[in-house]
Amino acid sequence: MEPLPEDGGEESVILISDDEAESTQGTSVIFVEPSEKSSLEEKKCEEVVDAECELLVTFCKQGDVMPHARYDCPEHPFERAECDTSLPLKRNADICSQCYCYICDKLASECQNWTAPSFCHSNAHNKSKFWKEQRDFALVGVLVMFNLDLTDIDADLRRGGSLLIKFIHKLSAEYNKYLLGERMLPNRHECFCYTKLAPGQCNICLQRQTEVIYRYSAVFTLVMNFLNEADQENPKTAAVMLLGAAKEIALHKDPSLSWRNLGQNGSLKVAVPCLMERITTRLQRMLVLCDFPNTLHHKFIHFFQRISLPCHCYTFSNCLNVMPWDHGLLTTVLKGQNITGQRTHKGRKVSLWEAFPVIRARVERLENQQHYKEIVRYLKAVKCNDTQGLKIYKDRIPFYLCKMGDFVDAARSLFLPYSNLACCTACRITSTQFEVYMKMFKTGSVPSGNDLRDSGQWTAVGSPLRNSVLITRGLKLLYSNTLLYRNPKCWSTFIMVLGSGTTLEKSGHLIPLSLKEPPLDFQEKVVSVCYGLLNELKTKVNVSLPCNFFSNSFCLEAGLILLVQAVKQMILSDLPYLNSILEIILAFGNNFWALRLLLDGFSYEESILHGTVNLFVRDLNCRKDTILTLGQTVGPQYVGALLCEFLTCTNVKMQSIGVFIIQIITEKLHMCPWAKQLFNVFVNKGLRTLPLGPPVDGEVAKFMAVLESL
Repeated sequence: MEPLPEDGGEESVILISDDEAESTQGTSVIFVEPSEKSSLEEKKCEEVVDAECELLVTFCKQGDVMPHARYDCPEHPFERAECDTSLPLKRNADICSQCYCYICDKLASECQNWTAPSFCHSNAHNKSKFWKEQRDFALVGVLVMFNLDLTDIDADLRRGGSLLIKFIHKLSAEYNKYLLGERMLPNRHECFCYTKLAPGQCNICLQRQTEVIYRYSAVFTLVMNFLNEADQENPKTAAVMLLGAAKEIALHKDPSLSWRNLGQNGSLKVAVPCLMERITTRLQRMLVLCDFPNTLHHKFIHFFQRISLPCHCYTFSNCLNVMPWDHGLLTTVLKGQNITGQRTHKGRKVSLWEAFPVIRARVERLENQQHYKEIVRYLKAVKCNDTQGLKIYKDRIPFYLCKMGDFVDAARSLFLPYSNLACCTACRITSTQFEVYMKMFKTGSVPSGNDLRDSGQWTAVGSPLRNSVLITRGLKLLYSNTLLYRNPKCWSTFIMVLGSGTTLEKSGHLIPLSLKEPPLDFQEKVVSVCYGLLNELKTKVNVSLPCNFFSNSFCLEAGLILLVQAVKQMILSDLPYLNSILEIILAFGNNFWALRLLLDGFSYEESILHGTVNLFVRDLNCRKDTILTLGQTVGPQYVGALLCEFLTCTNVKMQSIGVFIIQIITEKLHMCPWAKQLFNVFVNKGLRTLPLGPPVDGEVAKFMAVLESL
């Protein structure tokens, strides 16, 4: 303790204790008896050593009275009482210059309630539970109801308390208006009674005239605005605001004696659960996503548990019992030590059960941390009452496995039904998701984002699937999902992926390959076994292609032939359900030998041939711009080769498709600066000398003459 200047009064030393409650038996000062030595002797005093206490006194000096609570004043006696607030007891109002108010924590001379009736702070002391609560409330305000320690309270919590207390005052005024209600006007109700009295004079009409309507709409709007304000605040501030709002609206009562349909916001018993749903959902996410200290986390939960919920809010009783991240059961699941999500605790079986907003928040946080393995373990083990919501997240397990680079397990998991779910993920994926999965399986790359719909950059994370596995899994996906099976986009995607290389551009675009046409005997050999393989894929779960099916030199070609046969079967069985075939035709790219194999297959069935041609012509009519832009995007060589494939078909109806394309180009010739290069393509293909048939020969000759004149 530093020496204090002398004030000329009684010589004494004041020692300030760090522990008021124990060391000093309730006082904050200790008196040391004044010395009888003169000032000169005091300065020259000899050292005195107490051997028993090992205390060495080297210097003593008179000290000033330090700032102290009023009940510890050394000059004025203090009378203690538990909770007397009416008037100062005896001489409790007397103060010295260093007396502080125990409640306000400032000089007693500045305390406005020092002697105020009903708020008499001069009687406050630290041995009273009542005065301690008053002091806590004065220091932390409304935060006292959260049972927070002073060390827990920071600027964010104080701001939340400040905003909450202002809201409570506004809410109280609005709620009082609600309790007053509004009386119905006499002309609002039509009289349907069968009496001889004049309208409005029967008992029913009189009762309606005096009826009071209680509309909660204004209160609902006020609370909703406050919740919107909380969404813009820091997590701790928002948590205090949300919990305080929940406590206040839980106290609201509906004074109406009968049920009336006043709308979602007008009826208290409908509006309060709606507000409580908003509050608890937000709090659930915050308890998962925000790194609250453990003590604060538990105190927030305990505060909500102590709220006395009305009967129309009982469903929210345990909604904030959110496991902290270090909870034993959750930790073992995330680490892979518990794959079932169940354990026995004190003889009782406990399951990892969480509300859907909590599941969504946990997955979101693990995604941001790129902990995909933990996400898969968690989703496989967790249970939830929202079956549909949980199903959506479980359907993303194959994608998370791909993000881990485990494409084999990802392809397998598409067909695994999860517990309490009716079917597998393959039954529910969309055409866009099918495309992304096929790209990932083909290239071993994944999109950079955490969603299958992300169009950002792609990065390689593992080894792609073998072509045999890629083909079987892709076909199995199409056979498992009717919507995919009848979607031309899915078939065109599959053809394009199979006819591309394993290298993927950062933008996610595949690099197409021009596959060499295999020998006819090889094609016939593959076609001969395709029917049986496709039937097995439709009926069996696990199907693998024969070892000799893929020749080392024609591996991709064999897969493309199998896919062509699958497309044929689809068109034969589901042609009426198709809305397009142009996408499938264009997906073959420069692999015209595979396209020819498909077109030749239609010529054996007259009705299928007729329906396919009509569908193709309808496509061309609706999508003329697609044909016109092909010359710019792919090149005139491709357009010329595609025309030759149709024009040289042995079937006249297939030739008519080529003629129709010629008519489209001729009609829009001014939009096709590349058209003049088609002439060289036709000459190189020998189209001028081939006998195509009377109708086609004339159309081709006229078209070549136009091209030659350009």
